[in-house]
Amino acid sequence: MDRTETLPPTHRSPAWTRPALVVLLLATGLLYLWGLGASGWANSFYAAAAQAGSVSWKAFLYGSSDAANSITVDKTPASLWLMALSVRVFGLNSWAMLVPQALCGVASVGVLYATVKRWYGPVAGLIAGAVLAVTPVATLMFRFNNPDALLVLLLVAGAYATVRALEVASTRWIVLVGVLVGFGFLTKMLQAFLVVPVFAGVYLLAAPTGLWRRVRQLLLAGLAVVVSAGWWVAIVELVPASARPYIGGSQGNSILELTLGYNGLGRITGEEVGSVGGGGGPRGGGGGPFSGQTGVLRMFGGEIGGQISWLLPAALILLVAGLLLAGRAARTDRTRAGLLLWGGWLLVTGLIFSFMSGIFHAYYTVALAPAIGALVGIGVTLLWRQRHALPGSGTDATAGTRWQRWRPLAATVTLAGTLAVTVWWAWVLLGRSPDWYPWLRTAVLVAGLVGAALILLAGRLPRRLMPVVLGLGAAAALAGPVAYAVQTAATPHTGSIPSAGPSVAGGFGRGGFPGGQPPGGMQLPGGGQRPGDGRDGGQAPGGQAPGLPGGGQGRDAGGGMGGLLDAREPSAALRALLERDSGDYTWVAATVGSNNASGYQLATGDPVMPIGGFNGSDPSPTLAQFQGYVADGKIHYFVGGGGFRANGGSSASQEIAAWVEETFTAQTVDGVTVYDLSTGTEAS
Repeated sequence: MDRTETLPPTHRSPAWTRPALVVLLLATGLLYLWGLGASGWANSFYAAAAQAGSVSWKAFLYGSSDAANSITVDKTPASLWLMALSVRVFGLNSWAMLVPQALCGVASVGVLYATVKRWYGPVAGLIAGAVLAVTPVATLMFRFNNPDALLVLLLVAGAYATVRALEVASTRWIVLVGVLVGFGFLTKMLQAFLVVPVFAGVYLLAAPTGLWRRVRQLLLAGLAVVVSAGWWVAIVELVPASARPYIGGSQGNSILELTLGYNGLGRITGEEVGSVGGGGGPRGGGGGPFSGQTGVLRMFGGEIGGQISWLLPAALILLVAGLLLAGRAARTDRTRAGLLLWGGWLLVTGLIFSFMSGIFHAYYTVALAPAIGALVGIGVTLLWRQRHALPGSGTDATAGTRWQRWRPLAATVTLAGTLAVTVWWAWVLLGRSPDWYPWLRTAVLVAGLVGAALILLAGRLPRRLMPVVLGLGAAAALAGPVAYAVQTAATPHTGSIPSAGPSVAGGFGRGGFPGGQPPGGMQLPGGGQRPGDGRDGGQAPGGQAPGLPGGGQGRDAGGGMGGLLDAREPSAALRALLERDSGDYTWVAATVGSNNASGYQLATGDPVMPIGGFNGSDPSPTLAQFQGYVADGKIHYFVGGGGFRANGGSSASQEIAAWVEETFTAQTVDGVTVYDLSTGTEAS
């Protein structure tokens, strides 16, 4: 067995390190927790599943949308487990849903700090953590109940375990990486695997042991991924379909189909049967109706740029500069290994996001935030250390090779140039919201350019002015994302497509569609605000959704229908109707689409069957199954409106809706059409 390298002696951190970390974590917690309850249920699709899991362990295990276990959400359930446990302990309320997400965010900042600090020092760690904390899309998603918050924490923890494994070629730590990635799969399926080639490749390159031992260790890590992710998949596949809920998002009641199709390769190719997007969308270049233009500049364009790209140019510049500084270092060099780890994470994930033709939402980019933060922290620290060799700073800059003589100057120019590019890009991004604090745009640009000039002169300035120079540069670089993050935290967000920051020119409008209009003649049933965050205050189109009884006219207040992307709280009269004799039925109601059902379920606390799953396009239940449930007295009401079928999928929900309309008498409660399925009365 090869001898492995040992760690160098640990140097005591400066006295200010721990207080600075405490301040960072407290500030992050304040940003992520302040006014958290204003978002209500946030994404009611996941909130309803968490409510179901809090009262049924079977629903908890499978991630069912309702406690009667008719159908699951269209993701693996790990993020729901956190919320369901919180609701079991603290009761069903907004804070119980959302505080676990905020705590995942604070923990992600702390773990990122620990990861970067371990090799590059506390300053680099603090910069990395601060950048992650104030990235607008991170502020959004760590205050929201989508799976992304837990996914980011697990992947950052995986990066930390990779760093620990690289130090001494530790089998235990590299196996832990596999376990964390496996639970990432249980959180958001194949997105967790985007970092796998990076983690594995860096370990194979830089671990301080022999090649075949590295290969054996990586095989063990791969086995850990399979076991930690596969146990749940095995349960779902081996349990008879009649004994478990239908797998939402699939057309064949298969978790493997969901993993490889709708939530897998379909996101890359756009072939997502039963989805409301994908398939290339109406624009050249693909991307689907929610997704924006595909291409290498996707992360910088429209609404997506303001979510994630504030420091993306800086991260790319600093990655290249850091690799040049590492030069022809030894295979096990940590400076290069860390840069490859975070740079690979950023490039692989970013390029896949940029070119995927299926459904893509701007909030997915939160997965890039840890890598951007790490690269900025590492790069700034490395380059700043190099400037100390400048003539006039007290060290000899004339010895060594020509590159060694010019390296300090190159580092200083690169730092100044990076700051200038960063504030210029902030100026561009802020210009997309010209009426939102217009003075900030000019202030950021001027302060940043002054800071860049002072960095160029740093070798000639008095040492006591260095904190001022650094503070000015940091303030200019972070002012834009901090302003967006604060605005995001101060704004309630609901629905399925949240967005950080103010409205921007070229962004997505109501419902997440470009310009606010669904492509290809799609109709959005139901009404209410833009599902993202209510900033636009727009109304979804009124009128009747094709093939759905009851109309579903757009409404602003209680009693209004939900629809594809958001839910509405029912009026007191409708709620009282649904709760009547609720103990006598398995489902107090059924309606098309999970978001439509979620509003009623969260209001009543009783199971509501979401016919067709999220989009209303899953064959769950079939018409024959639904008729059987009605005949057995298991469903009390059918509520009209909600959902629509697009990009293929089953027509079962339309068949059920048509049968109900033909068979039962409609009544209207505060503008919502309801059918009592217990009467058996035919419509006149």
